[in-house]
Amino acid sequence: MRISRFFPAALLLVATSVLISCADAVAPEQPTEPANLSAATANPDLLEALSPTLTRVGLLRCTPMPAVRVRQRVGPEGGTIDVGPHSLRIPRGALSERVTITAYAPSATVNRVEFGPHGLEFGRPAVLTMSYANCNLLGSLVPKHIAYIDEDLTILTLLETIDDFRRREVSARLDHFSEYAVAW
Repeated sequence: MRISRFFPAALLLVATSVLISCADAVAPEQPTEPANLSAATANPDLLEALSPTLTRVGLLRCTPMPAVRVRQRVGPEGGTIDVGPHSLRIPRGALSERVTITAYAPSATVNRVEFGPHGLEFGRPAVLTMSYANCNLLGSLVPKHIAYIDEDLTILTLLETIDDFRRREVSARLDHFSEYAVAW
């Protein structure tokens, strides 16, 4: 009878000890600036992701999906462009004239979309929603962002993002076209 009263407390003590000893064994890297694809995706594990000292940012590693290329005309009435599991919603009044928009999501280990014409600016922000349903476990444990990236997959800016954990997708407002990827 006495053993059963103390069992939950003992179990908690053992679990805490194991987590502390494992956390001490892992020395997370701490770059001072956003990492590129190779540094950001090099063997992320659960303890590193949960570490309170983790300060790096990187692109989320994903299982490649088929490449998708879309070309669609959108005008002042707005519209939605689907690029595989990702979508861009352009609101009414964001464009002053009809424009042919291109979108390309390559088959890669990073969920990313490149929009054109590069530099196209909106009168009202468009909303980009990107899926991370095909990404590693890290995608469900830490907040994600949509990152503005260059052609070398270097993060230039993290956009203000809403992360919908249940749907496994992130959304951000865009004022212009460029290349974007899911980051953590």
